Amino acid sequence: MTGLTAAVAALGMAATLAGCGGPGSGDVTLKLVAADYGDSPANSSQKYWDGLAAEFEKKNPGIKVDVSVYSWDDVDAKVRELVDSGHAPDMAQIGAYADYAASGKLYSADDLLSIPVQSDFLPQLADAGEVARVQYGMPFAASTRLLFYNKTLFAKAGLTPPQTWDQLKSDAEALKAHGVKTPYALPLGKEEAQAETMMWLLSGGDGYTDDVGTYDLDSAKNVRTFDWLKNDLVGEGLTGPTPPGQLDRKDAFAAFTRGEVGMLNGHPTLMQMADKQGVDYGMVPMPGVDGKAPSTMGVTDWMTAFRKGGHKEQVGKFLDFVYSEKNVLDFSREYDLLPVTHSASDTMADDKRDQKLWQFLEELPNAQLYPAGKTSWAEVSAGIKRDIGSAVGPNGSPASTLGQLQRAAARAENAE
Repeated sequence: MTGLTAAVAALGMAATLAGCGGPGSGDVTLKLVAADYGDSPANSSQKYWDGLAAEFEKKNPGIKVDVSVYSWDDVDAKVRELVDSGHAPDMAQIGAYADYAASGKLYSADDLLSIPVQSDFLPQLADAGEVARVQYGMPFAASTRLLFYNKTLFAKAGLTPPQTWDQLKSDAEALKAHGVKTPYALPLGKEEAQAETMMWLLSGGDGYTDDVGTYDLDSAKNVRTFDWLKNDLVGEGLTGPTPPGQLDRKDAFAAFTRGEVGMLNGHPTLMQMADKQGVDYGMVPMPGVDGKAPSTMGVTDWMTAFRKGGHKEQVGKFLDFVYSEKNVLDFSREYDLLPVTHSASDTMADDKRDQKLWQFLEELPNAQLYPAGKTSWAEVSAGIKRDIGSAVGPNGSPASTLGQLQRAAARAENAE
């Protein structure tokens, strides 16, 4: 709390100094709060933003950019406390935006960005940033998911990577027979159960919402998907010694890098982790019922801009700079993430330096994202994290669990 108190005080002072002459007059200091994508001090996002801010300031005398970077565990809560205390930053690069937009606290993308910059966003990412057909969330970094498999373990068992659910099950059975501790890691623990759940729902041909965007968690296809997970994977002892409801993603990833996991769903960060540990891995699209899944899960984080400081013109200039092709590519390459713009994506697709990301990039056009434009999504996501693991437990009922989650989601949606 001491650090947050200091941050709030610093923000208050910055706002006072920046606002002395009113928006547009004299020097302005913009405050940005951002998330840390690094895994060590050497590649902290603070270094990236400090360098970017210095370059921008050289080109734009009179505008300063003060950046504070927090871990993903803390950044959303930090921004929430700052907003609630009346010290909203000018910009926040965080995981959610819809509740701020719904309460009128944010500038829209139309308010800020030049037409070429705004039109450069990939359409499915820009659409996911809308509330009531107005874009408030500006996509900042994206990723998709692929099925990772341990090539060494697969070779020992004489296997090829699966393309269907039945093949995934038979591969898992063969891995188990060869002594693999966790043939398929199914992390439905509280850390990120909503992600693993969505990947499987998509592979089963459905998802969290129906065609018109209404929650539909207990659809027939979704129940079928979790029946299969419960009976054909978990029930057959193919998901390892830790019950899925108690397995967090970070622990599943760590086990994969130790060579204990045959298969699991992963994002580009897992490549870095596996490379560091010398794990020989491959990646394939998520299997579906009868072939490759119709779509995979995509994730994007969001840049938001708060109205509180009143620095619309200066914020717009800075964000146009942030979203230049060079800067989007530099960030994506630094952290093995996917660009959120057409221009940077096209460059990455043609540059052999980015070859390790090509498979993820290929999945992005058809990726489905969380329903982030719903203010109810945070509540619904929390419920999924809390309860979905029980659906595949020994006494679990997928239909019952998904039905309870759907009723709670409907209540939350009606309250929006």
